[in-house]
Amino acid sequence: MGSYTSGMHGFSACVLDQNLASAAQTAKLLQGTGFIDETPLLFQEGNALIDQLSVAAVDVVLVDLEKLGGEEALVDITMACPEAILLAMSSKGSVSRALGSMSAGAHDFIIKPFSQKALSDKLEAHLSTRRRRKSAPAKRPAPPASKVPQVSECRFERFVGSCDTMRAVYDQITKMAGSSAPVFITGESGTGKELAAQALHNRSPRSSKPFIAINCAAIPHELMESEIFGHVRGAFTGATENRRGAAELADGGTLFLDEIGELDLKLQTKLLRFLQTGTYQRVGETSLRKVDVRIICATNRNPLVEVHEGRFREDLFYRLHVLPIHLPPLRERQDDVIELAKTFLLRSAGEESKRFQGFTADAEALMRAYNWPGNVRELENTIRQITVMHDSLAVTADMLPAHLRPAEKVGFTPLDDPLDMRKTISERFSSVEPLWSQEKRIIENALAVFEGNIAQAAAALEISPSTIYRKKQSWAERQAC
Repeated sequence: MGSYTSGMHGFSACVLDQNLASAAQTAKLLQGTGFIDETPLLFQEGNALIDQLSVAAVDVVLVDLEKLGGEEALVDITMACPEAILLAMSSKGSVSRALGSMSAGAHDFIIKPFSQKALSDKLEAHLSTRRRRKSAPAKRPAPPASKVPQVSECRFERFVGSCDTMRAVYDQITKMAGSSAPVFITGESGTGKELAAQALHNRSPRSSKPFIAINCAAIPHELMESEIFGHVRGAFTGATENRRGAAELADGGTLFLDEIGELDLKLQTKLLRFLQTGTYQRVGETSLRKVDVRIICATNRNPLVEVHEGRFREDLFYRLHVLPIHLPPLRERQDDVIELAKTFLLRSAGEESKRFQGFTADAEALMRAYNWPGNVRELENTIRQITVMHDSLAVTADMLPAHLRPAEKVGFTPLDDPLDMRKTISERFSSVEPLWSQEKRIIENALAVFEGNIAQAAAALEISPSTIYRKKQSWAERQAC
């Protein structure tokens, strides 16, 4: 038995490995470390492991990346059991793979084959601060016959939040997931429209098939048809080989068209025909192809306004708008702000090797009072900025960005000098950042991240590139005045 700190035992574990023989060998090494008292549960399928984690708490999870399908899929395991120590295993060890695994939620990475001592050292490093469970892991309600996990107090798929508005969204997703009818998701930028689309796919009978997402605002109009339907060699300049489009790649699964309002009217006509017949043609090809996909689309615009203004075909809208979902802005989810902030804080603190555990009361009050025009994405970016720039056990009010901290209030009485009163009012106005200035700051930050690439920045912000061009023009005009 490997050496370990006294009292550090009594933990439970699950193992996902290539086959039962390999999983059994990993389980044997686990028990040999002395940390694990209970016989580890063995799994050969990622979905089965996630189902187990959704109904029973566990301390340690070892996952073979080759069996799971890559480090990106670790996010689903992290969300199913966020309190577990997650170790990623792979026979293809590399620095980039280790970093990718830990970015996706793994606590550590270990190259296969590994020794019992190597595994023991990993466990000791991560279990040293965990207390032994005094009793068997608490059980949550078992999933219904459909095997769809129950919604927890604060998490649903990759969503975080338990306010009534979000619970209604979770209920909609659960009910719509089993259908093949199109879903139309609306909501402001940063509210989680792609998360909703992914949740619909994950809970559908198509979950084992591909989920293909296209951001229609990030791809030039002249290339969009090829992106969706593919092309043949020689169809246009630069088409040097046959290429499958998103519709073909998603066959049997789900095709998610984000910011669908950016499609030009000509392509909208072809998309309508595809929805009606299930058939399409690659660009430059005469023969028809047929696929079976579920269409989910999203937009941050008001679709009825787009139809009325002639920018979106009415017949296409009603073909797509079968099952609507609206995601509320964060300002309408004030009860979820701190819940989300704590999730982002613990995640960022782990990635940045910082000590943060929570927020002081005054910091929480300021975050609840703020409007969050950039929604959940702005909140996540704010927390990441704090964890990079500071280190403490708790986030204090003075660590928050300046626009979240109002200037000190200055009171006055009726006997005050009128000039002083006007100064006080001026100070109050100066403490509020105008909305256009907030937008400018958010957009310029995105452009800086993507080194001035407007298409990529727009895709990250979930807005149209034309919106950025319009905003930049308006800022220039404001500066010229």
